[in-house]
Amino acid sequence: MGNIGLIALIYIILNFYGYILMNVDKKRAIKNEWRVSEKKLWVISLLGGALGVTIGMKHFRHKTKHFSFKYFLPILSFLTLALYVFIIINLA
Repeated sequence: MGNIGLIALIYIILNFYGYILMNVDKKRAIKNEWRVSEKKLWVISLLGGALGVTIGMKHFRHKTKHFSFKYFLPILSFLTLALYVFIIINLA
């Protein structure tokens, strides 16, 4: 696997992980159990998993009333996607 494939794989894994984290946090919130920290969600998002976290937020209807998640996460999704595309294009 070349550099392009590796970067694409990292992006996919981070987004899948972000999506799963939102599901896990929603289930734990319902059961009033220990939660996934917002810091962890933001770190995953900043590393490139913002799209997965955003899709998870909308799909599971979780953290949709949090201003930072509702407005900044979609912007970060676009920016991280653009960054990964930029990196892949420049490696080609």
